[in-house]
Amino acid sequence: MSQLPLRILSIDVLRAITMLLMIFVNDVAGVSHIPEWIKHTDANVDGLGFSDLIFPAFLFIVGLSLPFALANRKKKGDNVWQLIGYIALRSLALIVMGFFHVNLENYNQALALLPYPVYTLLVTLAFFLIWLDYAGDISRAKKYSFIALGIVLLAAMALLYKGGTAEDSQGLKPHWWGILGIIGWAYLVSALVFLLCRSSLLALMAAFTVFAAINVSSHLGLLKLHIPIVGDASSITLMLAGALLATLYTKTTGAGKSADFWFLTAFYGLLAFCFGMFIRPYAGGISKIYATPAWVFVCLGISILVFEFLIFLVDVKGKKDWFKWIKPAGTSTLTCYLIPYLLYALMGIVHFHYPHFLNTGVGGILRSVFISFLVIGIVAFLEKKKLRLKV
Repeated sequence: MSQLPLRILSIDVLRAITMLLMIFVNDVAGVSHIPEWIKHTDANVDGLGFSDLIFPAFLFIVGLSLPFALANRKKKGDNVWQLIGYIALRSLALIVMGFFHVNLENYNQALALLPYPVYTLLVTLAFFLIWLDYAGDISRAKKYSFIALGIVLLAAMALLYKGGTAEDSQGLKPHWWGILGIIGWAYLVSALVFLLCRSSLLALMAAFTVFAAINVSSHLGLLKLHIPIVGDASSITLMLAGALLATLYTKTTGAGKSADFWFLTAFYGLLAFCFGMFIRPYAGGISKIYATPAWVFVCLGISILVFEFLIFLVDVKGKKDWFKWIKPAGTSTLTCYLIPYLLYALMGIVHFHYPHFLNTGVGGILRSVFISFLVIGIVAFLEKKKLRLKV
């Protein structure tokens, strides 16, 4: 069996591009009078906006990285139970962060002790204290003191949380799991399935087919049973597709077999896209909000083809330096995702407001581009100070 390399640079580049675009689309959502194609498409509209492509691409990338992360753990000597523990803790971290983030949407500062930006700042600071990568010269005593402080701070924020209305005050509750939470649950299932498949391409294909069938049958109304954690399996399908493609890469790039990889990857990308368009009229159209099969497979097909192009550009042609200016978004991705929460919270605390021309139209789009690169610049600075989150 082919040995997994420590890292595939094209995955880092794809992750960096996707993270850059995720920051952009999250920020531009607050800008008015922008082209419809940039926005998320409304839930009941059969269509695909540019913003609707970013999250499924990220799920696909998490799947691409999964085999390499587990292989690196094995090289460090982890046995199966240690790998399961690693998967569980990593999933738990994402689920907890997603849980707190989704409750920010329902936060009512009129009922709460803390203003919304202060609460957001303290929650995000707790995330950093708990999940900071403490590798380096720091002593174990200091490391666990900081982690304990973060846990106490997060627990305090849970107790101080007030949501809902004056007539119906609510504490923390899973309205939905948020972006990070969805990734966490999907990672838990996908990583355990990958372990069970033991890197067998045939077994992974079978697992992918099962979860894809769950997604399709759920939206066709054929599957009446709700499966806990799995749900309609849309996120798991995208993630397992990434793990499957990464495994395909390792099995077809040696011994003169690279031509097989280029053909099969292009074939699977086109097949996924065409299947998505085929199933579109029968299973709810293309809808990100409802995670319909058409949305899953159209986005999957696009993600596969973009990844194949980046393999050619970065790994074959060696053009990785073209993307060095966004490299931190690919190597400190979770940090990059959380920095906007700190940035927006600080803006709220000092009552900073953009001038009108930066909230609308072209000015607003340029603002969002600037914010995206500002965030990456901050993360680059933090990397130099060896400050990054790791789960």
